[in-house]
Amino acid sequence: MIGIVTEEALPQPAREEIRLETVLSALSDPLRLGMVRKLLLESPGVPRSCGWFGIDRPKSTLSHHFKLLREAGVTTQRQYGLERRSEVRVADLEARFPGLLELVRNWEPPAAA
Repeated sequence: MIGIVTEEALPQPAREEIRLETVLSALSDPLRLGMVRKLLLESPGVPRSCGWFGIDRPKSTLSHHFKLLREAGVTTQRQYGLERRSEVRVADLEARFPGLLELVRNWEPPAAA
């Protein structure tokens, strides 16, 4: 028998519960800011798995970063079997903080030394 893979959303704040200071705190880390920017520029509206980002960090570290973004209300994560995929909560963030995501899109990461 073949198992059915269902998509399950992980816990996240409702739109009205998203707070600016929490979002800014989550985006204050350059790695997380870069992850959100990459989703916005390269994959708008398409949920992506951790491996898609191509970040050379331990899985536990990446899981921590994804969890912080989700709990802040910046991203939504869905479970697809054993895989979690993330997507930016564009409509919610634009409704709460108009223009914030445009700043993230326009942010330029520092040049690697």
